[in-house]
Amino acid sequence: MVIPNHVAIILDGNGRWAKKKGMPRTYGHVKGCENLEKICSVAKELGVKYLTVYAFSTENWKRSKEEVDALMKLFRNYMKKCIKISRDNKMQVRVIGDPTAFDPDLQEKIKELEEYSSQYDELYFQIALNYGSRDEIKRAVQKMAEDVKAEKLNPEEISEQTISDYLDTKGLPDPDLLIRTSGEERLSNFLMWQLAYTEFYFTDVAWPDFNKAEFEKAIVKYNQRDRRFGGVKEEPANV
Repeated sequence: MVIPNHVAIILDGNGRWAKKKGMPRTYGHVKGCENLEKICSVAKELGVKYLTVYAFSTENWKRSKEEVDALMKLFRNYMKKCIKISRDNKMQVRVIGDPTAFDPDLQEKIKELEEYSSQYDELYFQIALNYGSRDEIKRAVQKMAEDVKAEKLNPEEISEQTISDYLDTKGLPDPDLLIRTSGEERLSNFLMWQLAYTEFYFTDVAWPDFNKAEFEKAIVKYNQRDRRFGGVKEEPANV
């Protein structure tokens, strides 16, 4: 079975999962965060080299202050835990998105985690925090415009690779497989440039219940896809 090199996951359904159990939405986020720790180990065990997850979008600030505050507390705790997780899995961690919206102490924890884990290369783990694909592209275009103005970039030489190099995911291969949990079937402003030729897999399973068996189901479905990247698969010649 072919294992996708890069898997992206939209972690969806924490709040709804908790409500079904008669618990507050924040309980679902705690359990979802615990599950993310397990899935990092599962990804490495299965042979995935790059794992990118959508944890907090630029639109998530619209949620209640209580829920946002709880998420920020959760992120602070997770950044501490992630140092151990990165050590156990020999995992390099990188945050994509715009961290400047976070409190200074959380920004510092992100920086510490990235610096600590930079020594590892067995699994590359990207966490999208305060991330939105349109915001990412906007920031990339602004930086490109600045570099053109400073004569560091020639507009006539801008290629698709040039654009990719200005995105938050610079240096990463595009995802081979996107998984979205909890039944929704949309991108929700996630990696829109990078997902151009990615295979999509949607499951009704909520994120806290997404386990190794569910991950393997997604990979089995991935192996049933015929990836032609816009080309045509050659038919065997008649003999």
